[in-house]
Amino acid sequence: MRNVVTTFVGIVACTALAAEARAASCTERHKDNATWLSIAHPGLGEWYLDDWKPFFSHAPQKKFWLGFIPLFGWPGYLQIKSAVDANQCQKNDELFEWD
Repeated sequence: MRNVVTTFVGIVACTALAAEARAASCTERHKDNATWLSIAHPGLGEWYLDDWKPFFSHAPQKKFWLGFIPLFGWPGYLQIKSAVDANQCQKNDELFEWD
């Protein structure tokens, strides 16, 4: 019985922490996590910033799929572009920005 109560309290605490994390839109912790995820693979950080919602409607598709191209995606331009966008709390799928 004690294990059931402990498990229940743990689940309630985790749910509360997750709700609190979603309430804070883009804190420094979110920026850091998103940046590192984007370094792991382009697009993952921006998808993380969108709370891991369904992949095909919320993850940046161009960055993610083109991220598999050697030297352009990973390691390369898209990895850096995605990390910078995630660090600035931007969720875009633009590969090139011309000023």
